[in-house]
Amino acid sequence: MTPNAPDAAGIVPETLPDTEGRDEFLWLEDISGAAPLEWVSEHNARSDALLVTPDYSALESRVLEVLDSTDRIPMVTKRGSWYYNFWRDQEHPRGLWRRTDWESYRSNHPDWDVLLDLDGLSAGEGVPWVWAGAALLRPIDPDAPYERAMVALSPDGGDAVTYREFALEDRRFVDPEAGGFVLPTAKTRLSWLDADTLYVGTDFGPGSLTTSSYPRSSRILRRGGTLSEAELYFEVPPEHLTGSVAHDPTPGFERDLAFDVVDFFSSRTYLRRGDDWVRVEVPDTVNVSLHRQWLLLRPREDWQVGQTLHPGGSLLAIELEAFLAGDRNLVQAFLPDARTSLQSWSWTENFLLLNLLADVSSQVRVVEPGTWSDRPLEGCPPLQTVDVSAVDDEDGDDYWQVSSGFLTPSTLSRGTLGHPDPGSGAGTAAGSGAGVGSGATPVRAAPSFFPEDDYEVQQHFAVSLDGTRVPYFQVASRQLALDGGNPTLLSGYGGFEISRTPAYSGAVGRTWLDRRALVAGRERGGVYVVANIRGGGEYGPGWHRAALQENRHRAYEDFAAVAEDLVRRGVTSRERLGCEGRSNGGLLVGNMLTRYPQLFGAVSCGVPLLDMRRYTKLSAGYSWIAEYGNPDLPEQWEFIRTFSPYHLLQAGTDYPPAFIWTATSDDRVGPVQARKMVARMEDLGVPDVWFYESLEGGHAGASDNRQAARLHTASHEFLWRALTGSLRQPL
Repeated sequence: MTPNAPDAAGIVPETLPDTEGRDEFLWLEDISGAAPLEWVSEHNARSDALLVTPDYSALESRVLEVLDSTDRIPMVTKRGSWYYNFWRDQEHPRGLWRRTDWESYRSNHPDWDVLLDLDGLSAGEGVPWVWAGAALLRPIDPDAPYERAMVALSPDGGDAVTYREFALEDRRFVDPEAGGFVLPTAKTRLSWLDADTLYVGTDFGPGSLTTSSYPRSSRILRRGGTLSEAELYFEVPPEHLTGSVAHDPTPGFERDLAFDVVDFFSSRTYLRRGDDWVRVEVPDTVNVSLHRQWLLLRPREDWQVGQTLHPGGSLLAIELEAFLAGDRNLVQAFLPDARTSLQSWSWTENFLLLNLLADVSSQVRVVEPGTWSDRPLEGCPPLQTVDVSAVDDEDGDDYWQVSSGFLTPSTLSRGTLGHPDPGSGAGTAAGSGAGVGSGATPVRAAPSFFPEDDYEVQQHFAVSLDGTRVPYFQVASRQLALDGGNPTLLSGYGGFEISRTPAYSGAVGRTWLDRRALVAGRERGGVYVVANIRGGGEYGPGWHRAALQENRHRAYEDFAAVAEDLVRRGVTSRERLGCEGRSNGGLLVGNMLTRYPQLFGAVSCGVPLLDMRRYTKLSAGYSWIAEYGNPDLPEQWEFIRTFSPYHLLQAGTDYPPAFIWTATSDDRVGPVQARKMVARMEDLGVPDVWFYESLEGGHAGASDNRQAARLHTASHEFLWRALTGSLRQPL
């Protein structure tokens, strides 16, 4: 942007409020301070007084019914002969870690073996534990059962967790006095080497964390030893995002790998050879993935190798040992085009599964390693999301298939590549498959929570300021009247190469689509819209790079173009159009609030980044410099300040009603940016700004289903009332 030139929103950078030197609300950055928490309590009470009515409580109960439904699909992970699941419901709000076998799982009423009851554990220990996963130790003998796990528990729902060793067959934690591993609460990364050894990255004391607040080293912790005695194994510079080590226990391919994550989009991978770390020599922007003898490489940018240009977003393959020996004859296992991008991949025993998006609709390809020929996997309806992954990459070619759409409850199916009886659950002998499945058999289907047949999904394309076509999904009544009177909720994200794809939400169906209110004399529900703006990954890494740092404005121009297109088409009007976003999406809608207030009738902004002058100094903010830029560099602050909502606020502006919410225990973004934004808006005399802060729940804002129901309902209730003219009156 040239000096004194207005941007797309008509803002001249030199006229922006220059408040970084006089931030009168720095006191709210004391997360647990008495005065800030008193401020939070007062604002929470004010929001409760606005929102909590009998009708609101009834709606929240309907959302909780969705989240607690015992008919939900219990997604599982196969380890050995067991299928593991973590489950929350009304009777177990903290949750159960449990497992079952295949025959039981495919029955209508599985017989679950409960390993750990978090509600009982929390009550017994006086800590509100939140499940954060488990790392199971793979047995040396492939026929032996899994016996040990390191269980991760968060005391408040944040990213910092404590790890405790768990004996699976005994269903208990291993006593530290008997040598059981216990790691104190921190943002820890770990990997099993063997039954008596862990590779651990954690807070080892001063200097052991990166500027981004993550571990910068991995050390060898042996049973019976202490963290202070752990031997340094790998370390990265403090300005990098993080460093870690993982042990690959695949029989015949056992190896240690180290990862130097320079920033969110740059990393370096090393293999342990003897006493040395040997780098996989590729540019930092090339993602590295190893599976048995194969090396997969995904460049984020165009990569010239010899005479061949490999486009960004492609997937390249070669045998690892050949590559380390200098061979650069890379096979292009996937090539993107203008419409199609690679989202993820998964290995079965004999095949490689590729999850693709074509104009944000799913496609799946099955690739045969060695020949690298590929074929489509059938069963991907348009305007839906289909995700496939291996059931067990060392036990045949079975795969899970999860299908979902805005109006299609999720279905979990199981198929077999090249097997005559898909879904049988049996493994496939190596080399017996033809490389493509003939279909997957449904195992579980989620229930319906609203009358889906009354609605339809459409995909439209808006034209952004620079001429880019931006897709968006519209979910609305089949009898939608294009008269501008429909309460419409526009959702988006636009960052970190994360794609927004069609997905079923019974909660959205109940709180927005199937909502009835008298609007302009007609009874109608809401319209739900998801925008696939730049900054996301819907069209691959190029779609993401287009909105990085100094080009961030393109994501906001895209979102604004979708808003304008909805009005142009008669779907809604400014008074009836609201938007919502969380985290980076909170930054998105914070920019809608401050840069495009004329487009929206209300804004819901959750766990947001908003103060882009200080974001690198708050919680894990330093780790996102690759996405947004570094505000401590004057030349970068000049473009960052144009999308810093906290600094874009100006007195006398007609801002739409705003609901800004966060969580005290969020140790990723943190609650202070939301607090300060609300305080400054109130100081400027902005009416109808509301705030709510959940005490626990971390970056999700919720540690259990009841808290999740509360936040979801509050956000949608606020928007609905604001857009239907009933914000200050109970419905």
